Amino acid sequence: VSDLVSLSAGARIQAIRSLPMPFNERKTIRLTSFVIIHLCNISNNAPIQSFRRFRGSLASARQHLIIWQDTLKEIGGRFGTSVLSYFLFLKWLLQFNLFSLIINFCFITMPQIVHAPNISSITGFRGLELLTGVGYFNQTVLFYGGYNGEVIVSKPAYNMQLAYFFTIAAYLKDLVFFLLLLSMSRSFQKNFVLETGPVSGEAWRLLCSWDFSVVNEKAIQYNKNNLAIQLKASTLLLPVVVSLINLIVPLLYSLISTIESYSNPRAKIYISIIRSVILKMSILGILCFYWLNFVPDNISVGCWESFVGQSVYRLLIIDFIFCLLGIFFGEFLRNVIGTMCIQSLGVPEFDIARNVLDLIYAQTLAWIGIYFSPLLPVMQVLKLFIIFYLKKISLSMNCQPPKHTGRAAQIQTVFIALLFFPSFVGVLSMVAFTVWSLKPSDQCGPFQGLDTPFHTIFNWTDSIQDFPESNWVWWIFENILRSELFYYLISLIVLVITYFLWQIIQGRKQLIKTLREQIVNEGKDKAFLLNKLQNLQKERREMASYRPQVRVSRVLSGLTYFLFASSYR
Repeated sequence: VSDLVSLSAGARIQAIRSLPMPFNERKTIRLTSFVIIHLCNISNNAPIQSFRRFRGSLASARQHLIIWQDTLKEIGGRFGTSVLSYFLFLKWLLQFNLFSLIINFCFITMPQIVHAPNISSITGFRGLELLTGVGYFNQTVLFYGGYNGEVIVSKPAYNMQLAYFFTIAAYLKDLVFFLLLLSMSRSFQKNFVLETGPVSGEAWRLLCSWDFSVVNEKAIQYNKNNLAIQLKASTLLLPVVVSLINLIVPLLYSLISTIESYSNPRAKIYISIIRSVILKMSILGILCFYWLNFVPDNISVGCWESFVGQSVYRLLIIDFIFCLLGIFFGEFLRNVIGTMCIQSLGVPEFDIARNVLDLIYAQTLAWIGIYFSPLLPVMQVLKLFIIFYLKKISLSMNCQPPKHTGRAAQIQTVFIALLFFPSFVGVLSMVAFTVWSLKPSDQCGPFQGLDTPFHTIFNWTDSIQDFPESNWVWWIFENILRSELFYYLISLIVLVITYFLWQIIQGRKQLIKTLREQIVNEGKDKAFLLNKLQNLQKERREMASYRPQVRVSRVLSGLTYFLFASSYR
């Protein structure tokens, strides 16, 4: 039996048949050898099978851990991939903000809370601070002013200035930049898409608007309430006006697009996207220009970084409120009117372009405020969670799939490209200008007392010169990072690589063009050969039908000749 086990299946059968013994004994030997071989195979394949089962169970568990997996499948099945692209984009932004929240909390907020607490002296939380961002939150770690620039005494020492600078810079410049580029390249690869406000108005209202001639208790209380309402209104006026513009003007754009009646649905979506992008980026550009050119020079502001962070916070909150109002009034009431009152309107379609651009606008605000409010991604994460479920419910109850859409994959590519430019590039430019050019506040923040936040790098390089083992860091910074020649060479290398890749793309396009022409020519050759074959078959059929007629005529002529010859005789 041991000799039979080492043989192949065919040789084993021949060897068993040639054994000089009865049939029953040969059958027993065959069964014994089969059992031994089967047990050996099981023992050899047991680790491999166990690993495969473990890998399969791990993949199944990972599928269950993916957030909103079943919900996304349901949306894609009911409303198509174009509508699904909006929810996938929302999920992608949520992952971005969760990542940002973890980084900022671990490297900036947690060391500040644990080792150097700077708790606000304002006590009493009334709830309105959630809407305005001022008051109780003014000196908390939610905003820039809640952090200091001290070196935390620990082993090793923790420099809050460097931590704040490098965390924000690494997140925006490196991680988000390369992740956006990677996502955009993968997508292309797959598819180839006035009042002055609270700066000067609050102090005037608070100090100069009180009527000291009023002595009646009710009148005094009335004036207090009136003054409080004016202060709250002035605080929320800017975000409300901006959100109103973002809500009303895109609706006008949609009305204009219906009047224009485009024949190509993809062109309609792209033109709507371009109009909305120009609107939203113009608003954000004006706000950033105001924040960076007028707010830092205003003495009454105090901590101007916290003021900008509070302004961005209010814009996010008001934008979220208007998003909720848009879901109710823009989709629910529109569905009620279209199904019950004016049935010719019908059920509203889900506006993919407008909803995605709202996400891009909110994400741009979150990126703008990340320097001035490191914990702002908390608000963005909560906002995206709530919007996902509300949009899903509204989509199921109030909307129908778009009748005319472009390819969902190409639309997704356009969304990522718009998130990269002008959204992320504009935010990166603003933060870079703030770090390199603007003087930080003298009363708050980790960079107080410095000419610019970037001077913390100069102070750090000066301090490491005292340590011989760190001289290489100082040499790299002074001779490479501060050298114009280094950036010139880097730019030259990038241009050469870009040109090289462009040439590769052009070569592949030419190859694709040649292959397409070859396919067309082969099709023409096949059509020519097919026509020739059909003509040949037609000629053969005609020849086949002609030959019996010739034979019949010959027979008839022969019979006629025979009869004529017989009668003559």
